[in-house]
Amino acid sequence: MIKSMTGYGNAKGEYQTKKISIEVKSLNSKQLDLNLRIPYIYKEKELDLRNEISRELIRGKVDFIIALDMLDEETQTNINPTVIKSYYQRITDITNELNLKIPEDIISTLIRMPDALKLEKQILTEEEWHMLRESVMHAICNLNEFRVQEGLAIEKDLTDRIYMIDHLAYSLEPFENQRIEKLKQRIKNNLWEVVSKDKIDQNRFEQELIYYIEKLDITEEKVRLVNHCSYFIETINEPESNGKKLGFISQEIGREINTIGAKANDVDIQKIVISMKDELEKIKEQLNNVL
Repeated sequence: MIKSMTGYGNAKGEYQTKKISIEVKSLNSKQLDLNLRIPYIYKEKELDLRNEISRELIRGKVDFIIALDMLDEETQTNINPTVIKSYYQRITDITNELNLKIPEDIISTLIRMPDALKLEKQILTEEEWHMLRESVMHAICNLNEFRVQEGLAIEKDLTDRIYMIDHLAYSLEPFENQRIEKLKQRIKNNLWEVVSKDKIDQNRFEQELIYYIEKLDITEEKVRLVNHCSYFIETINEPESNGKKLGFISQEIGREINTIGAKANDVDIQKIVISMKDELEKIKEQLNNVL
């Protein structure tokens, strides 16, 4: 089964007066590149979240965002009356001493003074963490479903192209036989141009010809190429997506195609080799997005 590295998922959750929105997006990457943005109250669980995301998503450039909104007007800050009264008293003493008038907006000034407002420390309860973790898993599940759907299209494209390479490999055979005959005749003609037929040792000539032709034989490369294509299809049909393994197999396929091209010595075979290379390049491009 093929999974794409591209995906999107989201989830929502509520806890008391809090509304939590989770969004996760992933793109291609050789390794897991995780960008995690979470509210301060959940910072203590950042390592747990990272481990959970890494275990489920494995690879990709992942942006994971948790947004937090309040469902009512409840504020998380409180006024510190003792500090404000102290500031007011000191300001009053100074203004009286200098015979100045107290400004009408004195309250807004006092609130901005150091320690005039105290933040109410938020505590992450086990119940809230349980709700958050379930929402996170739901978002990841949505993203994985997206990856599977994208993977189906990639799998079909990869399978079609591998079968095309396999078909092209079998189509080499008639040109091989023609190539050998053409090659024999070309060597004979070239030799006869410089040496007369009656001076040629036919036994030695046949031995050298066989040796030369064996160097150009592509039977082994074709067998290995077909085997690599079969292994590629087997790997695609494995339960787990394995883009790296498919990448290694595609490298081996490319090696056999290049060797066939180097030994071709025939225009028709070279055309088939170019077609196989074209299909393989498109396979490699698709594999960049396979998990």
